[in-house]
Amino acid sequence: MDLYVASGNRHKKQEIAEILPDFNIILPEEKNLSFNPEENGSSFFENAFIKAKSLYEITNQPALADDSGICVDALDGEPGIFSARFGSENGEKLTDADRNNYLLRKMEGIKNRTCRFVCCIVLYGGENRFISVQETLEGILLEEARGKNGFGYDPLVFLPGKGKSVAELSGEEKNLLSHRGKAVRALASIIPGFLAKNTP
Repeated sequence: MDLYVASGNRHKKQEIAEILPDFNIILPEEKNLSFNPEENGSSFFENAFIKAKSLYEITNQPALADDSGICVDALDGEPGIFSARFGSENGEKLTDADRNNYLLRKMEGIKNRTCRFVCCIVLYGGENRFISVQETLEGILLEEARGKNGFGYDPLVFLPGKGKSVAELSGEEKNLLSHRGKAVRALASIIPGFLAKNTP
């Protein structure tokens, strides 16, 4: 069964595909679809909704979208919904490593390092039909990057219960613990019925 995912991030596709092995996960670029909605929402939910709705309107097929990021308590929840653009200037995105270093510089000398990854997922099937789930992964912001797995801010977030950074987890461990993994699993049992109701 096909499931369109409103993203250009192949890391996200892989994570979702591992949790939903019975679905053929399709990114817009794989169908040569022009997809670049303006993410101008003020919350993770609003941005996920914008992306899912936009892809649905292009494909006329149910679409799943997530909006996720890291929220640092000492920075009043920053970077939050701006995680992917954090530290960018003139519209040019930093690399993951540069963005991580930018965050570490902002946190120099700050003792309170509690933080969390947040993921909101929206499955959109039409104007009056959508499902949303939001989950978190709580952690502590490290003072330097650790680990080579994962992507984004994963090397910066330490999980006291595991004694590892997120980037030191195996793929299986991450899918069990991560904000995105928990959100996708919450939807997993609902998706087949939701998609079936969209079939004429």
